[in-house]
Amino acid sequence: MSAEPSPLPAHHVLILGGTTEARRLAEALAPDPSCHVTTSLAGRVASPVLPPGDTRIGGFGGIAGLAAWIVAHDVTRVIDATHPFAKRMSFHAAEAQALTGVPLLALRRPGWTPEAGDDWTFADSLTDAAALLPGLGSRAFLTTGRMGLHTFAHLTDTWFLVRSVDPPAAPAPPQLEVLLARGPFTLDDERELIARHRIDVLVTKDSGGSATAPKLTAAREAGLPVLVVRRPAVPQGVPEADSVEAVLDWLRS
Repeated sequence: MSAEPSPLPAHHVLILGGTTEARRLAEALAPDPSCHVTTSLAGRVASPVLPPGDTRIGGFGGIAGLAAWIVAHDVTRVIDATHPFAKRMSFHAAEAQALTGVPLLALRRPGWTPEAGDDWTFADSLTDAAALLPGLGSRAFLTTGRMGLHTFAHLTDTWFLVRSVDPPAAPAPPQLEVLLARGPFTLDDERELIARHRIDVLVTKDSGGSATAPKLTAAREAGLPVLVVRRPAVPQGVPEADSVEAVLDWLRS
């Protein structure tokens, strides 16, 4: 019989959230009375799924604002569990850590890797992806998020299916169908969607995780090319964990 994990020391943990992992971490910490948990959300989704514990929505006002909030609220640990493409917030967290001295850990889900049968093309940015897309297909399932849709607005000969939680804003491609939905999505869902809309290319960011991975399997089964936007650079020197369990171990240490 395995031993019970040791209790967590008293902490005020600030989770920079917006991901499934951030919510799971808040759920794991919520039952511990010694931990005060605050999850910060950027506010880009109109009706986010709120985690347990305290939440705050909206920006901090830059690096200085984040550092001031950490000090004013007696935060003892910061977990950067933002989306892998939330580059600015990760760098702000690293700069705030340098200003405050409050320990920072980045919870970064592993990225995806191609498997046998995959036909992947990599792009360094959404702009690069927009340049490569016309050579790969004409009916694109675009899953890179509504915030970057304007990058593809000039592609008048490509038909796009865009899936997002909230409706995208203009500018947008002229041939566009929007599907409002919130993951996770099953493999059967993705197979049916690809077949029904006659998709011939999938465009995605290397977000990693399991919630949206079935689209990659469905694309592989259908023999579709996949255009994958690589992750942006992350701050150097910030310790990382790849699971909620690893974060809990770090908090106990």
